[in-house]
Amino acid sequence: MKTRIAIALLSAFALFSGTTAAQVSPHQIDSIFASLKSNAPGAAVLVVYKGKAVFRRGYGVTNLHTLHLIDERTNFRLASFTKQFTAAAVMLLVHDGKLHYDDHLTDIFPEFPAYGKSITIRSLLNHTSGLPDYEDLLMKQYPSTPEEKVPQILDAGVLKLLEQQSSGKFAPGSKWEYSNSGYAVLATIVEKVSGKSFGEFLQERIFTPLKMKNTLAYQKGKNEVPHRAYGHSKDDGAWRETDQSPTSAVLGDGGIYSSLDDLAKWDRALRDHTLLSEQEIQPALTPAQPTDGPGKFPDGTPVGYGFGWFLNPYRGHKRMSHDGSTIGFRTTIQRFPDDQLTIIVLANRSDADPEALALKVADLYLDLVTKP
Repeated sequence: MKTRIAIALLSAFALFSGTTAAQVSPHQIDSIFASLKSNAPGAAVLVVYKGKAVFRRGYGVTNLHTLHLIDERTNFRLASFTKQFTAAAVMLLVHDGKLHYDDHLTDIFPEFPAYGKSITIRSLLNHTSGLPDYEDLLMKQYPSTPEEKVPQILDAGVLKLLEQQSSGKFAPGSKWEYSNSGYAVLATIVEKVSGKSFGEFLQERIFTPLKMKNTLAYQKGKNEVPHRAYGHSKDDGAWRETDQSPTSAVLGDGGIYSSLDDLAKWDRALRDHTLLSEQEIQPALTPAQPTDGPGKFPDGTPVGYGFGWFLNPYRGHKRMSHDGSTIGFRTTIQRFPDDQLTIIVLANRSDADPEALALKVADLYLDLVTKP
């Protein structure tokens, strides 16, 4: 009798759990991406809910020459989505005892100008360093050259440009200002401290342990991106390939390529604390506290930023997120750890808004939580 009751209760629980998850159907998610045509550049979409990939789908093509369809193995340039991996690389060196968050830039690079003496690793990670914008500095060197003809710069070149400056934009720690320069410098710090190239360190300490077999920091002439999507932009109603810019070879701020399959493994590692313990990851989830007050989004909302993650809640739900935007690519990861929900959207077209699309998907799941 007891056995029958137990079986009945387990069956009821399974039915209830299945019904809850089934309230968001694949069709509902699919309809959000209905505007992405099958014969144009598109996107790849992943939804992980309660530890399972409940939706994984590609829309459109990787490029207009082969018309290969986008799928879960297609590799996209992550752009600034990369920053969470750069931050993780630095955190692993802190874990190793080879680096400390309060080390100064001049401790690593003694030749760096005096303004680097008050720039800490922590301020580079949370965008409070005040470093000048390397993209502005680069373009000033080529005032009359069309952007597409400006030579590509590498992370080491970014460091050199910054070493030619005599001051930062503001006193480190006083303000928050998003800084691609800071993350390019962090990549060079990883190289200097580890004795390995940035790409090698990522492979050895992150991608290989997590079995992210097709994820890499792309270096033209040194490696190739498998199953690669190419970036596209629309001009006068026609698509054209816009895959590389003068800053596309900088790795620390945006040079990683990855796929839905591999990013599902990254999400699992974050959830299970595979690389860093729950305690070790806390600095990444602690918003910067600039002395002059937080930065502001265009709508006036205060910015919450840790190490490689925006930390602003959404609809009252705790959130870790980051977008990526570069020539021809738009990406986002939206994680709701308390709700066990992650949405990733990777697009190879510049007119996409992955964050807005991902939040529409999030709404479907968060509505389940808020329903009476």
